[in-house]
Amino acid sequence: MSKGYPEAVERLIEALQRMPGIGRRSATRLAFHLLKTDLQEAEDLASAIMEIKREVRCCPICWHLAEQQPCRICADPGRTAGCVLVVEQPQDLIGLESTGLHRGVYHVLTGRLDPLGGVGPEDLTIQSLLDRIDCPDQNARGERVEEVIIGLSPTLEGDTTAHYIGELLGDRSVQVTRLARGLPSGSSLEFATPAMLADALLGRRKMDS
Repeated sequence: MSKGYPEAVERLIEALQRMPGIGRRSATRLAFHLLKTDLQEAEDLASAIMEIKREVRCCPICWHLAEQQPCRICADPGRTAGCVLVVEQPQDLIGLESTGLHRGVYHVLTGRLDPLGGVGPEDLTIQSLLDRIDCPDQNARGERVEEVIIGLSPTLEGDTTAHYIGELLGDRSVQVTRLARGLPSGSSLEFATPAMLADALLGRRKMDS
């Protein structure tokens, strides 16, 4: 007879381990937490997981997570679609939105360049960004892009990605700016406070290609 956990528990632990940042110990702790919860709470969690898999998709214009296509920001006539703020992940977009200062639209790269980690330009949505600039009908509400704000984290990978995008945009008739260095070097936008993000956005500077 096996001295391990029941097969169903082992399957749950193995499934939880596939999540980023979750090792065997954390997965086991989460599995036992779920075992102790009542059936309704477990069903609510399972339902929430299935709902995001069925309902949530990336916006075909900006790649933000959305339940409608295009997303609410891209579809909002009150936003300035000619000003596109480029971020790494949806979390960064949410943080910048919390400042209430950016009234343009966004573009989510879904990551950043990391040659050592095997992440190249083809793994990001950079080509989609260029298409929005080159072909206004692919931008939100068909508007021409006038300014691209690079809103990437001030890390080595973020800087590399920013310079790469800046070079690609150098030949295009679009103003390129970048968030001010009010953010600590090596930090992530995801953990910046709204006040820090507001200062960085208001103090953005023209970016040399």
